[in-house]
Amino acid sequence: MLGVSRTIAHDSLTSWELTVIRSGTNGLVYEASPSGQPPAAFLGVEASDSALTFENLTHDFPQLIRYRRAGADSLIAEISGPVQSRRRSISFPYTRVACPGN
Repeated sequence: MLGVSRTIAHDSLTSWELTVIRSGTNGLVYEASPSGQPPAAFLGVEASDSALTFENLTHDFPQLIRYRRAGADSLIAEISGPVQSRRRSISFPYTRVACPGN
């Protein structure tokens, strides 16, 4: 699975990230390539019919990436890990929307 995100401010691209979820020799691997940073790989550590968790404890932030189903048409992505000796978590809620033109 491939993913792309772009952050735009005042009609200008300020950052971007490419992501890949692929099958590796020890299970699923989440690879992130954010703009201005080296790529990072996170190994799948937990999978169920409603959640998927990736972990890389040697990475600065995040160290944990989790996706979980929140209803039939919703998904919550969460990243977490240490920031200045404190644990920080950021959630990104997603909801299915109708595609224009259909």
